[in-house]
Amino acid sequence: MARNFYTAILEREDDLYVALCPEFDIASQGQTIEEATANLKEAVELFLETADPAEVQQRLHAPILVTTFEAAQG
Repeated sequence: MARNFYTAILEREDDLYVALCPEFDIASQGQTIEEATANLKEAVELFLETADPAEVQQRLHAPILVTTFEAAQG
């Protein structure tokens, strides 16, 4: 079984954490960071298991680059 690394971006929304995998534009949620990440992993794995390889390639947004920057306020 091939293993790849993907990005998880997490954001707090009310009482939940929302997790996004930008490579495939797949999202999930959970009560904790760990649960949201595990649910996202499950959603991505299900997509990869069931999707046609052409759809996987079509939806794959890579490479994803993540950085931070500083901006002045006011």
